[in-house]
Amino acid sequence: MQVTDRQRRPLLRLEPSRFHPMPSPLASGDRAPQIALIDAQGVERRSEALVGKALVLFFYPKDDTPGCTAEACAFRDSYADLQALGAEVWGVSGDDAASHQRFAARHQLPFPLLVDRGNGLRKAFGVPSVLGLLPGRVTYVIDGSGVIRHVFNNLLDGAAHRREALAVLQQLRSEAGGDG
Repeated sequence: MQVTDRQRRPLLRLEPSRFHPMPSPLASGDRAPQIALIDAQGVERRSEALVGKALVLFFYPKDDTPGCTAEACAFRDSYADLQALGAEVWGVSGDDAASHQRFAARHQLPFPLLVDRGNGLRKAFGVPSVLGLLPGRVTYVIDGSGVIRHVFNNLLDGAAHRREALAVLQQLRSEAGGDG
């Protein structure tokens, strides 16, 4: 049997100049990148403005999907506890401000949802995607000095992100000698 030119051509060709791998995911102990994004209300949220406060930063795939709603509502239901532990909570997705406004209003979310339209912050943290298509669901607990103290990656159990964040913040408080 004779092999034709068509059969010799590769089915898929990756050109190195067009292939930009995602940076390695940030891990516990890494310094968090500076955050400066607009929230749903048009307010610029900057991590440097938190001065000594911990931050629970949760990346989620999309507003108003079942898993993302469960995750956001779990953070809503524990918002007072998270604040009592000295933390702010910010949610991040690639949705636009109008989508975030509807999502926050529909579910009475008391924390800001940041607009990451080009996924620049997601990329800076190295948040993985599923099969290269679906944005990942990852929560970072960042201490008051800007160091990542915990990373939780679980696409399917959105509510578990709140439990993880609360446990880490309680541990940080205990380490600092506060009430635990």
